[in-house]
Amino acid sequence: MIRVVFLGTPRFAVPTLVSLLADKTTEVVGLLTQPDRPAGRGQRSQSPPVKAIVSDHGIPTLQSQCVKDDPAVVEFFRSTLPDVAVAVAFGQLLPRRVFDFPTHGTLNIHASLLPKYRGAAPVPHALLNGEGATGVTLTRIQEKLDSGPILGQEEIPIGREATTGEIEGLLALRGAALLMRLLLPYVDGRLRPRRQSENGVSYAPMIQKAEACLDWNRPARRIHDLVRAFNPRPGAHSAFRGHPVKVWRTRLTSSTLTHREGEPGSVVALPRKRIGVLCGDRRVIELVQVQPANRRRMDAVEFANGIRLREGEAFG
Repeated sequence: MIRVVFLGTPRFAVPTLVSLLADKTTEVVGLLTQPDRPAGRGQRSQSPPVKAIVSDHGIPTLQSQCVKDDPAVVEFFRSTLPDVAVAVAFGQLLPRRVFDFPTHGTLNIHASLLPKYRGAAPVPHALLNGEGATGVTLTRIQEKLDSGPILGQEEIPIGREATTGEIEGLLALRGAALLMRLLLPYVDGRLRPRRQSENGVSYAPMIQKAEACLDWNRPARRIHDLVRAFNPRPGAHSAFRGHPVKVWRTRLTSSTLTHREGEPGSVVALPRKRIGVLCGDRRVIELVQVQPANRRRMDAVEFANGIRLREGEAFG
């Protein structure tokens, strides 16, 4: 039986934790996660999704605000004596005294095909750059960010309409399956990690809200990629009639307009009562799903009918 301490926080980490709990060759002996935090409109304190998973199993749990400076973390590892630790979107950098503590070190599931897109937001950056494929990588953690030796990888295609939330959901499942396939051979010594290349390294830093503001002077494809990259976090946004509007889904079209037929941001009527917006390259992008301020998400046609949208009006 492989004794595992699990390090994770968001929903992305849940499939791996569930798989470890269900497998007959592993025993989850501890959970290290982030503290409860306020969330939602009411800013009520909410626990990390992984905490709810282990609550019914009586598994020791430690929530640490800063692992680097928290002496309770090492004591937690000493009390649980893991053979290996598994980290999935934990959200903090681990010091060597923590990630090297288990007998077989700490493994990490990362949502990119390393060495590409090291860092906190690999999926949004892959979509921002219009990538046709991405994947998951299982590494053994070392001090330099996402640079550890690789145990295995799995690639998936990225559809042209796929959002960050959809891709992350799929990669969470693929990452869990990859770990469960490789964990036992690794611990047994039958699988040796290979050194990660430093060629082709790129970085994917955390997304800032300011990046999600739509500039309609950009090309249509760039705007489309930005919208899906920032769905569900933080949500691409623009302004209309002086009020903020989030844009959750768009679709590329074959429609183009000449210079005399409007400025970027102008509303364009499309066939079958669809709603388009003119972009900087004179191509028209279709609005599919939007969300006015203090309202629910809705179909763009419903939005247009509700406010009596007129062709030629402009988004800010």
